[in-house]
Amino acid sequence: MLEVRSLSKSYAALRALQDVNLQVCEGQIVGLIGPNGSGKSTLFDIVSGFQQGDAGSIVFRGSSLRGASPNSIARRGLVRTFQHSEGGHRMTALENLLAAAGDQIEANLFAALLRLPQLLKVENANLERAREVLALLGLTHVENEYVGNLSGGQRKLIDLGRVLMARPALCLLDEPTAGVNPSLINVIVDALITMRRDEGITLLIVEHNMRAVTELCERVYVLAAGRVIAEGTPAEIQSDEQVITSYLGRSRPVHA
Repeated sequence: MLEVRSLSKSYAALRALQDVNLQVCEGQIVGLIGPNGSGKSTLFDIVSGFQQGDAGSIVFRGSSLRGASPNSIARRGLVRTFQHSEGGHRMTALENLLAAAGDQIEANLFAALLRLPQLLKVENANLERAREVLALLGLTHVENEYVGNLSGGQRKLIDLGRVLMARPALCLLDEPTAGVNPSLINVIVDALITMRRDEGITLLIVEHNMRAVTELCERVYVLAAGRVIAEGTPAEIQSDEQVITSYLGRSRPVHA
């Protein structure tokens, strides 16, 4: 579904990404881990169109994304979340989800009056869907609460709710459990499993919580200093000496 080929990006003398290669197949949950400053968010920015790479290519569902804008990429079925929730903090939880629905009909007042039955049908369907998503995420009780008043974990869940409303083919999730109360991490993990299993959304996840990575991901890529230094299953990654040295920060046990 997604193939990143020899992607490089520099900022003056700083090489943020160097010949990065990465693949995500349809239906997978793929992890992307690495120390802070390793280039993970830069990679997401480039794949989603917020920045342009200096060299290399990005192919999504057989088509190049080079030069495409973020909104154009989103319309093709590739969306992303950010480390910090970017939702409408002065909108309610329900309004945030309704704004993300991908099948809304754009119309001015005159056109809307002419197409009123069709518009009402779509709006009612989206309202029903939004309430189903809130229930799935355990957020029914905050439906009419301003998102700015919610906890960090609840705002992360709203981010996932907007993804579910948009129904993309692929979502890039930037640290979905970061800063979240431990009691909500399991809710987020369950929601991600549901997104893949029941909604058919392929996921590429940047995450530091190795328990979540191990539970969710079939394959993991490790970035360090802008390079992919390892790839494999979570078990393979956690036993890789280079990954242990550069990221996990622990030593192998010494056997007598």
